[in-house]
Amino acid sequence: MNGMHGWDWEIGRREIADLSRWKAEYKAVHETCVSPDGERIAAPVRTGETEFGLCENGELWEGEFDKVWYARYTPDGRLTALVSEMGEWTLAVDGAAWEERFEFLWDPRFSKEGGHITAVGQKGRKYYAVTDGVPWEEGFDNLTNLTQSPDGSHAAAAVQIIPMTEGEIFKFQAGVYTVAVDGQPWPRNFVNVWEMSFSPDGKRVAAEVRINLYDYTIVVDGVPWDTVFKTVWKPVFSPSGDEVTAPVRANGKWTLARNGALLWKRGYTQLWHHAYSPDGSKIAAIVAPKYGRWTVAVDDTPWNLTFGDLVTDLVISPDGGRAGCVGKEKERWSVVVDGKRWYGDYDMAWGPVFSADGRRAAAKVETKKTYGILLDGKPLPEMDGFEVLWSPVFSPDGDRLLVRGIREGAYIREVISIS
Repeated sequence: MNGMHGWDWEIGRREIADLSRWKAEYKAVHETCVSPDGERIAAPVRTGETEFGLCENGELWEGEFDKVWYARYTPDGRLTALVSEMGEWTLAVDGAAWEERFEFLWDPRFSKEGGHITAVGQKGRKYYAVTDGVPWEEGFDNLTNLTQSPDGSHAAAAVQIIPMTEGEIFKFQAGVYTVAVDGQPWPRNFVNVWEMSFSPDGKRVAAEVRINLYDYTIVVDGVPWDTVFKTVWKPVFSPSGDEVTAPVRANGKWTLARNGALLWKRGYTQLWHHAYSPDGSKIAAIVAPKYGRWTVAVDDTPWNLTFGDLVTDLVISPDGGRAGCVGKEKERWSVVVDGKRWYGDYDMAWGPVFSADGRRAAAKVETKKTYGILLDGKPLPEMDGFEVLWSPVFSPDGDRLLVRGIREGAYIREVISIS
C-alpha cells in the first residue's frame, strides 16, 4: 500500500466514528469501507426519500445523488463511489464526479501503482473501458474481463467486434471476439476470449482463447502459441516480462506451460490460479493431485495437506519464501501457511497477509457472525468479537499490526505491538 511509512504506527486505539449516530441520522446506511491507513470510514447513506449521499467520518459529501453505490478507497487513499444523477451513472472521486455520463457504469478497478481508475461503461448499446473518466474512442457490442496494467495507465478487455444474432452459429464458429488494448482490437478473431494479463511494464498482453470448437491456447500480443491444448486457464507474465506461463490440459492431465511448452512434469486433475514470487524464482498454483482433493503446489511439489471442498486465496509472501491460502473441508474454513493448517476451523476465513520480510503472517476469520484475527497460526484474544473487520496490515518493519474494525457500533483503528 502506498505511503505506509507515513501512516500513524503509534501503539494504541482510537475511535474514528460512532456508526450508531449515522444510523440514527440517516434513513439507511449501506456497506461501509475503510481507507488503507484506517483513518477514515465511509458508506453510502439515504438522506431522504429518494436522495442519497456519501458519509465519511460523519461528514457528507457535498451534493445529493439519485443513487450512491459501491463505495471503495483506492490504494492511495482516495474515496470513490458509483453515483447516479438524473438517471445517468458516473464515478465520483473524493466528491468530484467524472464529467462523462453513462447509462450504466460498473466494475471499477484501482491500479496498485500510479493511482489510475478504470471501469466499464455502457451507453447507446455500446460498451467502453473508461480510465480516469475518459472512455475508449470506440465502443463494442460486448466487453468483458476488464484488465488493468500494473500502473493503471493501460486497459484491455475481451470484446465482440462482429455483430451476431443467436442463430448465427457459423459466424460464431468463425470467431467474433478478440482482445482490445487501449481500445485497439487485435487483428485476429477467436471463438472465445477469457481472462488476460499485462506484462509488468504494461507493454504486452496475454489472453486465454478458444481458436475453434475444440482447441484452446494462449495468445500474446495477438500471436497464438504454436501449441494448442484441450483447455487453458489465465496466463501470467513472469516478473521479468520475458515469459508467459499458463495452466493447460494436455495428455489428459493439467500442468503448467511456459511459452507453449510444458514446464511442470507432474500432471494434476486440476491446476489454476498460479502466481510468481516477486523475483520470479518460484511459481505456486492451486492444484488437485487427485479427484476431489485440493491443495497448493510450489514449483510442481504439492503440499501433503489437502481439502475436499476447495482451496482459494493463494498468496505468496513479499520476500517470496512463503505461501498461504484458505481451504474448505465439510463446510469449515481453515488458514494454511507453508502447507500447515493454522489453529481451528471457522465459519469463514480470508487469505493470510504477510509482513514485508515474510517472517510474520496474519488472517481474518469469522465464527458465529463475529470476526477475529489469527497471528502466526494462533488467535489474538484481544482482537476478537468484531461485528465488522477488515484484513490486518503489517507495519513496514513487521513489528506492529494495524487492526480496523467495528465493535459495539463504533469504528476503531488500533495498532498493536507483535514484536
